[in-house]
This record gives sequence, C-alpha cells and structure tokens, in this order.
Amino acid sequence: MNEKKRILVVDDEPDFASIVQTNLAKEGFQVDVAFDGVEAMEKIRAVPDGALYDAIVLDVMMPEKDGYEVCAELKKDAKYCNIPIVMLTAVADHVGSTRYSHADGMAMEADDYLPKPASAEEITKSVKRLTT
Repeated sequence: MNEKKRILVVDDEPDFASIVQTNLAKEGFQVDVAFDGVEAMEKIRAVPDGALYDAIVLDVMMPEKDGYEVCAELKKDAKYCNIPIVMLTAVADHVGSTRYSHADGMAMEADDYLPKPASAEEITKSVKRLTT
C-alpha cells in the first residue's frame, strides 16, 4: 500500500473495537474508532466532500443510532454512498424477539456482512478486498 487507506471502525464494545483497530493498523491502514452511530456520523461528516474514509466497519447493535440507520443514511447520500461498508452483527438467524434480524442485515446496502464473532483476520480480509 503506497498511501495509507483510512478506515472507521464503529462498535460500542471498546475491547472489540481496539482489537480490530490494532489488526487493521498492522496491515498498514490508518484507523479511527467511534463507539456509536452518532459519533460515527460526526466523524464521517467531518470532511464535507465525504473523502475521509476508504471503508467503514460497522456494528449493528449500538446505542443512540444503530448500524442499520447509519448504513441507510450513508447509502442514500451521494457524498458517502460509495464508501464500502462491512456490517458486523451478533444477531443470530433465529432471533425474532428484537427489531434486528439477519434478514434485515442482508437487505442493507452494505458491501459485506459478517456475523459476530467475526475474527479480526476475517474483518481485515474483507476491508482489504473492498479497498483495493
């Protein structure tokens, strides 16, 4: 990688976000972290033309604004719709008791969808594929 690609990791679990951040950094990425959807949108919108991030790793279940909402907002906005998004979720296929479901995740316009517990290596592989 000649120029470091910038990645935003969004997850409300600090330990998990740190592991992903560390693994991506080892692969030569510049990594920022946000701990909920509101903070993520603030960081994404910090650059008016949407050119700050080369990819986003986005957890689904978070306080304030969840990953589905963030993904939908970004994909509807011409400035941000081309940023690749890797969605992560611990939602099981059979869970029907929450507003989150595997089917909802698959219906999102995310560029990749990984069930938790996805390994840092799986996430790194997905980010590399989406940013080359």
